[in-house]
Amino acid sequence: MDTSTTFSPETEGTFCVAALYHFAAFPRFESFRAPLQDLCNENGIKGTLLIAHEGINGTVAGTDAAIARLLAFLRAQPEFSGLEHKESRASKMPFLRMKVRLKKEIVTMGVEDIDPNKVVGTYVSPQDWNALISDPDTLVIDTRNDYETAIGIFRGAVDPNTRTFREFPEWVRQNPGLHNKPKIAMYCTGGIRCEKATAFMKEQGFDEVYHLKGGILKYLEEVPEEESLWEGACFVFDERVSVTHGLKEGEHILCHACREPLERKDLQSRHFEEGVSCPHCYERRSDADRQRYRDRQQQIELAKKRGQRHLGS
Repeated sequence: MDTSTTFSPETEGTFCVAALYHFAAFPRFESFRAPLQDLCNENGIKGTLLIAHEGINGTVAGTDAAIARLLAFLRAQPEFSGLEHKESRASKMPFLRMKVRLKKEIVTMGVEDIDPNKVVGTYVSPQDWNALISDPDTLVIDTRNDYETAIGIFRGAVDPNTRTFREFPEWVRQNPGLHNKPKIAMYCTGGIRCEKATAFMKEQGFDEVYHLKGGILKYLEEVPEEESLWEGACFVFDERVSVTHGLKEGEHILCHACREPLERKDLQSRHFEEGVSCPHCYERRSDADRQRYRDRQQQIELAKKRGQRHLGS
């Protein structure tokens, strides 16, 4: 079933951004890379698509017509006939290039034999999410990484403070107190991490495990701001950096030295230098690192003056 929403380019932005994933047995993924890359290149689509034996995952952007052609091509494949996607808008192209990558996993958890097609948590619609997470018998867990949770989180959610999704299974094993509540509700940006996270939780003996269908993006799209239990902005993995209610572009920018999202107050720090450092990474980088980033930033600025876009930006 297609759960996308149609937006007007004139009022909402120039580019259509499509986030998609689908778990399916896909043994021919290696031979699929070239035709998928070619189709995206031919249609001016940019972004990243990951393909593996377990399916496809990624976010891409292009004109409405180009994205429609890509989705039709994917759904014409027997493995992806049921593929769903989420759409938002970007005022400018949010990606620099198009990459189709072969991977071991389409979302890297690092746990063998986790198959969301066999076991997964119970999906909860955005309209029913508030009631679930407001239930005192429910423990709400954010499965994203710390730099994502730093700018936005659901009210009352537990933040595991993980740097990567690979750390999540060990965090669960080291926290036996998670079993103290009868219900576990989990969420992530678009839903894919929760497919594996809820499957893992079920294998760890948790009975009532739920996850937000369509992730934060679908919630921000469908739930009115005045009814929302979301606080802050949602980090996205493209040049928009963040989105807010109604999937409007947020105000965060990205530190191109460490890829952390920055707020306005971070730009006032003495450790902030565009393209070179920010309060999050200054102490973790050497003077030699910063000089290298400074040289790169100079090349980016020169490219801008020529009316070009530097690929290192």
